[in-house]
Amino acid sequence: MPPVKFFSQYNVMFIPLYCTLLFSMTAQAGDLEITPMLGYTFSPELISGDNTEELATTNEANLALAFSWKDSTDGQGQVLLNYISRDFTDNIDQSNHSFDTLYAHFNGVAFFKEKNHITTVGMGVGMTYFNSDFDSAIYPSVTFAVGTRYKLSDKLAFITELRAYATLTKDDESVFCQDGTCVAHIDDAVWFDGQISIGLAYNF
Repeated sequence: MPPVKFFSQYNVMFIPLYCTLLFSMTAQAGDLEITPMLGYTFSPELISGDNTEELATTNEANLALAFSWKDSTDGQGQVLLNYISRDFTDNIDQSNHSFDTLYAHFNGVAFFKEKNHITTVGMGVGMTYFNSDFDSAIYPSVTFAVGTRYKLSDKLAFITELRAYATLTKDDESVFCQDGTCVAHIDDAVWFDGQISIGLAYNF
C-alpha cells in the first residue's frame, strides 16, 4: 500500500501523537529538530496458516520521520514514525499479499560527543500497527537504536542509524486471517525488525 494512502486512511491514529508533539514544541521553542530518514528493513519470516513451513517476507525500504526537542545538554526527546510496506507469498495458491507496518514511538536519545562526530543511543516505547490484505491490529512495542551525527552546519546534521524493533504479539493474532481461514501467522510471540537508515536533521 502506498504511504500516502496508508497515512490518509489511518490519520486518526496520529491525533494523540500530534497533540503531544505540539505540546513538546511549544514547551521547547527554539530547540526543535525534524529528521526525515530513508533506510532498509530486514524482515523476519512468517509461518504458514497450517503451521507447516516458513514464509519469507520481503526486505524493503523504510521511510521515517522524527520530531525531536532538546531534553538536556546531552540528549533529546523524540517522536518517531516509521513505515514499511512489504509482501509475502502464501503456500496455499502462491498468492502474493501485502503486509504494511507503521511504528510510532516516544524515544529518549542520549548524545556522546566524539572527536569528529556524536554517537547517539536511543530507546523508546510505543505501538506497532500491522495492516494486511485481511485484517489489522495494534500491538505494544519497544525500540533501540545506535547511530552517529555529523554536523554539516549550525542547523544541519547528517544522521546514520542502526535500529531494532521488538513487538509483543498475541498467540491468537489474526492479521492474516479472514472468515476463519488463515494464510499465515506470526511465528513467535515477539516480532523483530532490524533497520539501517540515513537522514538529515534540521534544527529550527
